[in-house]
Amino acid sequence: MTQNVSITLQNTDEGRGIIAAIMADNPDAVANRYPAMTKIDCPGRLVMNRETISTELGRDYDLQELNLTLVCLSGNVDEDDDRLLIAWNA
Repeated sequence: MTQNVSITLQNTDEGRGIIAAIMADNPDAVANRYPAMTKIDCPGRLVMNRETISTELGRDYDLQELNLTLVCLSGNVDEDDDRLLIAWNA
């Protein structure tokens, strides 16, 4: 059985764009929407690509900006300038 990883983001204008980009890059992900935040669960791994987020927001995006919208995450993080990966035992 594959364990889920997750990320929870605030439902701000920028947060909704990031959520859309994450959902586009992770077809197995499930978004659970609440009034103030959205929790995204995905089996095994969840990837966030800077290019996809930039396209969705219509501007250059630095993955360090994710901390401004982030509520919490579950999993081990591996990141570089172009992608952030959340996985268990990555």
